[in-house]
Amino acid sequence: MMDKRERIKVFGEVFTSLKEVNAMLDLTQKETFRTDSRFLEPACGNGNFLYEILSRKLNILLEKFSNNKLDYQRQSLLAVSSLYGIDILKDNVNSAVERLLNLYKNKYQFDCNDKQKLFNSCEFILNKNIVNGDAISLKDINKQPIVFSEWSIVNNSYFKRRDFTFKELIANQPFDTPNLFSDLGDEAFIPTPIKEFPLQHFLNLK
Repeated sequence: MMDKRERIKVFGEVFTSLKEVNAMLDLTQKETFRTDSRFLEPACGNGNFLYEILSRKLNILLEKFSNNKLDYQRQSLLAVSSLYGIDILKDNVNSAVERLLNLYKNKYQFDCNDKQKLFNSCEFILNKNIVNGDAISLKDINKQPIVFSEWSIVNNSYFKRRDFTFKELIANQPFDTPNLFSDLGDEAFIPTPIKEFPLQHFLNLK
């Protein structure tokens, strides 16, 4: 196993401090507090940026839906589904998923029987959205095209999932309507999804 100096030399791995993360996020403060604004970190490490973004979003939702468990559950999963990350090191990906899941669990304030199902759905989304791969080659660790899922709420309690290749998402053909990474800027594009999935209740995502 590589030590810290070797990882820096081989992979250029440098983790951004919490102070710098928050200073950078404050530059786009409105977006970090919007539940549905999407963020992609192409070299996410163990999730420092994604962690702080999710923390901000969940704090807003906890305040807004303090007395409404169902709305909090649905909107908080949507907040989780808005975060995407890529890292070339598997242990970083595992750590990012674990940190984000633990953050979600620790902020959850409702006492209910379906809590574990909610956490399982959260973990499923994170495992789809945080990818072990190379953002430069646009391929995952198995040399296959990186695939990201778009999540949306349908009929109040059901999630719709559509999969897109990362390569096609950043292709050079503009599209006029909102898409998976519209929040990255005006030059966002959308292809045809490579797969669409049946609607699933938000407590039973799998």
